[in-house]
Amino acid sequence: MDVFEKLEILTDAAKYDASCTSSGVDRKSKLGGMGSAEACGICHSFAGDGRCISLLKVLMSNACIYDCQYCVNRISNDTPRASFTPRELADLTMNFYRRNYIEGLFLSSGVMKNPDYTCEQMIEVLRILRYEYNFYGYIHAKAIPGADDTLIDKLGMLCDRMSVNIELPSQKSLKLLAPNKSKHSILKPMGYIKNKISENTTDIVRYRHAPKFVPAGQSTQMIIGATPDTDFQILNLTESLYSKYKLKRVFFSAYMPVASNPLLPSVDTKPPLLREHRLYQADWLLRFYGFKATELLDNRHQSFHPYIDPKCNWALNHMEFFPVDVNKAPFKVLLRVPGIGVNSARRIVMTRRTVNLNFAGLKKLGVVLKRAQYFITCCGKSMDGIKISQDSVLRSLLSEKSLDMYKNNVPIETQYEQLSFFNNKALLREEIQKCLTGQI
Repeated sequence: MDVFEKLEILTDAAKYDASCTSSGVDRKSKLGGMGSAEACGICHSFAGDGRCISLLKVLMSNACIYDCQYCVNRISNDTPRASFTPRELADLTMNFYRRNYIEGLFLSSGVMKNPDYTCEQMIEVLRILRYEYNFYGYIHAKAIPGADDTLIDKLGMLCDRMSVNIELPSQKSLKLLAPNKSKHSILKPMGYIKNKISENTTDIVRYRHAPKFVPAGQSTQMIIGATPDTDFQILNLTESLYSKYKLKRVFFSAYMPVASNPLLPSVDTKPPLLREHRLYQADWLLRFYGFKATELLDNRHQSFHPYIDPKCNWALNHMEFFPVDVNKAPFKVLLRVPGIGVNSARRIVMTRRTVNLNFAGLKKLGVVLKRAQYFITCCGKSMDGIKISQDSVLRSLLSEKSLDMYKNNVPIETQYEQLSFFNNKALLREEIQKCLTGQI
């Protein structure tokens, strides 16, 4: 099998790993070196100057010894197998970079022979890139659960970001679908990486030229929809991971059926894209808006509302907090108003120091009045014609199509599909801008 046949198999096998995140590290090339890393670089997206930032996302090997039932690369699945040698993969990365096809590498792997051997092979790829080819570009590497701490340490010194996939939200789910893995084997390297980052930060303060360990931090990924775990369980785990392990990002991946198995959803089941979207919205609220998981969901309501986003849903269930006066409300209170994002809340606080804001002024500051108008006042006055009650606000927030489905109790999964900015002319400019900036 030649290198290009291997590349076709192993890039396709890597497509289920989420890696769309900022590189988070600045590194300039040195004399005789090649490549650089920009903190604003994002995989499969666009930088502020219009450049397309892309990574070579590939597996070292898809010949895995584990039998995780949800994975296309499991040992029991009949699929073409291939493995790169470290030299082949390093040469491919450099050749792609020289042709301006990529700006970095995302490297993962199935478990070959054992976790230590797999990690050693990945380390050799990065060693060749960093020390033989003097490559200074961005590298994201997947840590292999079960590998020795010494190997994790070596890998972390060579890459910019590292991630350990938690895969499934509970030990019960792991035992059922991934019997070779355990919660301990996944969380152990995650804790080790967190401690090493903390130690390395101290070393850098004391020694200017100390080598950096995973300077862009660590992340993880969970599969959504393969098991009965609820949104409430997933969100609580997410909050715990951010708090305990200082993760930069938790990714959610809607389960895509790849084989028939009685332990998994039917192959005809559509990926739960809307559920994934709601979890990402809730994740944003945890990281930037000061919400707690127990505020967004509880034991009685363990799933997100299918028709409205988590922030609107929270506001509708806590109408006693509203309306708030934008000219008086503290910054943290403004963040809880639907339609007011982090940037627009800062602009409000800054602007109201010199002038009393009205609704026209709020729109100029980037506030999405389509949502915010039901929860705010300006100098004690509501927007003309607004009736504020839980039922009327819910009906106003729902689109006409969603309202019909809501009245008729139609499952939203039967109609849901990913939006396109290019085909859907009904999307308003402010809504598109809100999606791009992450404002909720």
